[in-house]
Amino acid sequence: MASRKDTSSNEISADERVYAAIASALLQGKLAPGAQLVERELAAAFGCTRGAIRKVLARLGAEGKLTLEANRGAFVPSPTPAGIREVYRARQVVEAGIVASLCGALSARAKRALRAHVKAEQRAVKAASVAECVRLAGHFHVLLAELAGTPEVAAFLAKLVAKTELYKALFDPSKLSNCSSDEHGQLVDALESGDLDAALTAMRTHLDELEARVLAQASETRTSDLATLFAPA
Repeated sequence: MASRKDTSSNEISADERVYAAIASALLQGKLAPGAQLVERELAAAFGCTRGAIRKVLARLGAEGKLTLEANRGAFVPSPTPAGIREVYRARQVVEAGIVASLCGALSARAKRALRAHVKAEQRAVKAASVAECVRLAGHFHVLLAELAGTPEVAAFLAKLVAKTELYKALFDPSKLSNCSSDEHGQLVDALESGDLDAALTAMRTHLDELEARVLAQASETRTSDLATLFAPA
């Protein structure tokens, strides 16, 4: 009985290890758009079963980090420029409404939460932690939606942010600049002061710049060697 329990624990640990490694590679832009994640190659690289790899790929697919195609396998998303523009346009519309609802109406708790988040972004930049920079940069926007008290909008925005996080990782060469703590700080300043025009301009400019950097690289072709990338695992 103890043996079965130990085996289960080891399997869970292996699943999380593989998940963390692949998710990190995606967020750091190490996997090329359209690259296929072959179960056999990953299993050999990580020293685990193909079944364990299959579960991890399914989880990443459910999160929108991978594209799963029946009878073909798992692929790194390869969005078109038009698709990228569509997602950023959706963010512009949704986040303009969030900014309008928060401007001049932040509670003391909300102000502390936003300032703490900006400081966390600054620490991530200083530590040159690319994956953490991308994660925190995206969560800043979700935090705004949560503070606006709109769970449905926050959930919808979280899905949009997850897509643009991946776009930034895949196409934006200035990885650490994604952690725009200065821009976020300026937006918080405008929200606290109640300057709606400044807040809307800060959000619009911020998203426009992110979109432009992504689109500038979206047509480049890259390849990924899974065996080399995950060999240290």
